[in-house]
Parts: sequence; C-alpha cells; structure tokens
Amino acid sequence: MTTNTTTTHTTITDKLIYPELSYTITGVLFAVHNELGMYAREKQYSDLIELKLKEIKMPFQREFAISNTGNILDFVIDEKIILELKATRFITQEHYRQVQNYLQQTQMKLGLLINFRSRYLKPARIVKIDKKSM
Repeated sequence: MTTNTTTTHTTITDKLIYPELSYTITGVLFAVHNELGMYAREKQYSDLIELKLKEIKMPFQREFAISNTGNILDFVIDEKIILELKATRFITQEHYRQVQNYLQQTQMKLGLLINFRSRYLKPARIVKIDKKSM
C-alpha cells in the first residue's frame, strides 16, 4: 500500500535574506580579494570595493554613521545589508557582536563580515536577532 503525501520543499534561497544582493556583493568581494591579495590594508580594500560597486551601479553608502552612537559602518549596501570589513589574522566573537550590534541599532536584517586577511575569503552572514522572540 502506498500513500500519496504532499510535501512542501523549500530551497535554501527561500530561507536566505536578500540572496541575489548577497550573491552580487560576494562576487565583488572575491574580485577585490583576487586583485589585492590578503596583505593589503582595510582602506585599500574599501577603496576598491567602492570603485567596483560604482561600476555595477550598486547603491551604497560608505562610512555610514549610526545617528549619535559614534558607530560607523564600513558600507551599507542598497539600504539593506551592512558590510563590515576586516584585515586581521582572526575574526573573533567580538567582531560578530559588533555586527549584531550594528544590526540592532539600524534595524537592518543582514550583515556580512569579511576578513580579507584570510587566504580563502569566507564572508560570514550575520542575521539580526529578533530580541522580541528571546
């Protein structure tokens, strides 16, 4: 006896926040990493990211100040994604907390944390924690 059941399949992209935009940004980050390597300064990475975002006509703000908090975001892409750049040996929990703090302050849903000092670029997706559900 066989039972015919209907199941709902969701793809990973159904669950991702801003998948197309994230994919485009990641492509820019990989191009920058390939061009500058892993030993440039954070400002050099930022300058080249800015240039490449302008080339593809991606709306962004660089060094965006969060009101009176004193916090300055490296990039805000399309008013949706925070892009935080690092050029350090290791990404620490404090770096993740920093991006989460930015997400809470701006009410944005997604942040990307990138360490250009790594041999292989691995952008970390950080999703805003909804404090109401905690």
